[in-house]
Amino acid sequence: MMSETAGSDDKMTNFAANLRLLCDRQGSISQICRKLGINRQQFNKYLSGRHMPSSGNIRVIANYFGLGPDVLFAEHEHFRALVDGNFFDVLDHLRRAPQVVRFLDTVAVSTKIDMGEYVGCYDRYQYSSIYSRKILRSAFCIFQNGDFLNHYYIERFPSYDNPARTEYIFKYHGFTFPVEDRVFTIDFETVQRNEFTFGIFSNVQRSSKRFMFGIVSGVAATMFRQPFSTRAVLHYRKAGLLSRAELQSTTTLDMNDPSIPREAREYLGESPDMIKPA
Repeated sequence: MMSETAGSDDKMTNFAANLRLLCDRQGSISQICRKLGINRQQFNKYLSGRHMPSSGNIRVIANYFGLGPDVLFAEHEHFRALVDGNFFDVLDHLRRAPQVVRFLDTVAVSTKIDMGEYVGCYDRYQYSSIYSRKILRSAFCIFQNGDFLNHYYIERFPSYDNPARTEYIFKYHGFTFPVEDRVFTIDFETVQRNEFTFGIFSNVQRSSKRFMFGIVSGVAATMFRQPFSTRAVLHYRKAGLLSRAELQSTTTLDMNDPSIPREAREYLGESPDMIKPA
C-alpha cells in the first residue's frame, strides 16, 4: 500500500512536471512570475519539485493558465495529452467567444447546476463503429475547469492478429453541458484531428449504481471512417482524473463479456443499431 508520504511526493512531482510544461509554452519565467505576483526564487522551487505551493498560490497559478486546480496534479502523461491536443488553446478561445458566453448565461438562468455531481471517471460503452459487433469500452473523465465542465476520453483498439497489442488509439477532448437533467457533450479527436463527436445523455435515478444512458454521433472527414450514430452508456467509476488503472481496461469486448454491467448490455441491446450512410 502506498504511504501518504509517497502519495504526496507523486503529487508534487506531477505538479512540477505539469507546471514546467505550461511554462515552456508561455515563454519567459520572469514575466510569468510578475503576472502571478510570486517571487522568482520561490517559483523555481515549484518548478523543481522541491516545494509545494500554498493552496492560495495553487489557485493563482491555476487561474493564470485557465485550469482547474485538480488538473494541475494529473499524471504528467495524461496532462501532456491534454496540452498537446491544443485543448486548452481551444478552450481559451471559446471562453472569449460572445456566443459561448450568451449560451452559458442562458443555461445558468434556465437551471441550477451542481457541476460537482458529474465530475469523475467513467467507463464508456458503445458498439464499435470500427470493429463489427464489438462493444468498445473507453475511459471517460469529466472535470471542472473554471465555469466549464470539460471531458476527455481515450479509446484503444486491439490488433486482430495479436489481441495483446494495441492497433489504434484515439483521444477525444471536449465540453460537457448539463441542461435540465440532460448532459450534452461535444468533443474532437486529437490524434488524427479529423473527427467531431456529439452526445446527449440522461441520468438513471432508479439504479443504485450511477449510469447515464444516451446517444452519440460521430462525423469524420475521411472515407475510411464514415459518420455514425449509436447508443452509449457512461458508468461512474471513481472521483478524480483518469489513471493507468482506467486506461488499462480500455479495449473492445465481445457482446456478452461478463465485465460489461448488466444495465449497459441491456441498454445497448443485442444488435449494434449503428446508423450509417448507405
